Amino acid sequence: MDGKPKLLDQLREQIRVRHYSIRTEAVYLKWVRQFIRFHGLRHPAEMGAAEVERFLSDLAVRRNVSASTQNQALAALLFLYKQVLHIELPWLDAVVRAKQPERLPLVLGREETQLLLAQFSGEVALITGLLYGSGMRLMEAVRLRVKDVDFARREIVIRDGKGMKDRVTLLPESLRPALLAHLAWVKALHERDLNEGFGEVYLPFALARKYPSAPCEWGWQYVFPAGRLSNDPRSKVRRRHHFDEKRVQRAFKPALGAAGIVKPATPHTLRHCFATHLLESGQDIRTVQELLGHADVKTTMIYTHVLNRGGLGVLSPLDR
Repeated sequence: MDGKPKLLDQLREQIRVRHYSIRTEAVYLKWVRQFIRFHGLRHPAEMGAAEVERFLSDLAVRRNVSASTQNQALAALLFLYKQVLHIELPWLDAVVRAKQPERLPLVLGREETQLLLAQFSGEVALITGLLYGSGMRLMEAVRLRVKDVDFARREIVIRDGKGMKDRVTLLPESLRPALLAHLAWVKALHERDLNEGFGEVYLPFALARKYPSAPCEWGWQYVFPAGRLSNDPRSKVRRRHHFDEKRVQRAFKPALGAAGIVKPATPHTLRHCFATHLLESGQDIRTVQELLGHADVKTTMIYTHVLNRGGLGVLSPLDR
């Protein structure tokens, strides 16, 4: 034994050095395990592009996975070979890639959206209100920190969003009273945790080492904290995590049924509704792009399909 860390431990180390999220870590580990099992427990260092191609082709042909799932597996394997094994793979031309469907985003009408939002209560109502009212992604909402909500300027700063980018978006005025009341309750909960010897929150990167007192400060606390304390899966420190996003996801199906909506909407649908309804009301596409945090306006332009509907654009010949 030379004391060299096991492959998966090396993979974890390289992921954490690059500050990837714990979700990315779990997904990459899953795909590397599946790749090794697919090839009869052979070590990846003994394999190369041909084996990667065979595995990815099997995902597309036999398992019929989506294009995004196959790309996720490819990203995990490329990271393994490049960052852990330090092996450069040639361009994988022979991979049978799952076809990427070109679908328009599902969007609810304004009345449908209001009916849906009326079905939620408590913290779920606040979170879904933010998703629709500010265009946030679900994980951006549940990871929101107290210091990033600015009531005076009526804006929310999204930190470390998709692509590790910051952006500023709207704070809906209609949510102000409920959000202030909620934060008063969260502050009381935080003070109780401090009195019981807890009250520390997770900080990204090396901030906890740079600012030792910051994890216990009010401004760094989650706007939507978890209902109970739990052990951090990486550091094993017992602390209060953020609100479980699955609670929002699970609340959608019964809410859709209660609202009489048959469209298969999800929490992310509210982000699509935010962009679409802004464009319908005449907001310029560049502003919507900034609020959504899209790097390229072409991504935002997918929402312009609504401008060609009915009275907003083309009139059906049947209606003439």
